[in-house]
Amino acid sequence: MSAIVYTVTATLPDRPTAERYLEWLKDGHVDAVVAAGAHSAMIVRVTDPPEPIRVETRYIFPTRRAFEEYLADHAPALRADGAERFGPETGVRFTRSVGEAV
Repeated sequence: MSAIVYTVTATLPDRPTAERYLEWLKDGHVDAVVAAGAHSAMIVRVTDPPEPIRVETRYIFPTRRAFEEYLADHAPALRADGAERFGPETGVRFTRSVGEAV
């Protein structure tokens, strides 16, 4: 079975918002996703190209089943928390992608 790589990309409107977003990720959000089934995570500040400001958070789930359980049981509440803090009115945009490690 292949590990699942789940990537959340945040496009941020300015540096202060980016710093608040990074602080939120580091101060518990990433740990919550790991506790919910990911076996590791990595926060990447995209530097090339430097604009727009983007942060990618990559979560590795050991199996598709673990990822699907995360989506069903934990993702709704975690996403709602993120949307409350960084909703459309803040100028933050999110995209998500899912892939298999090869």
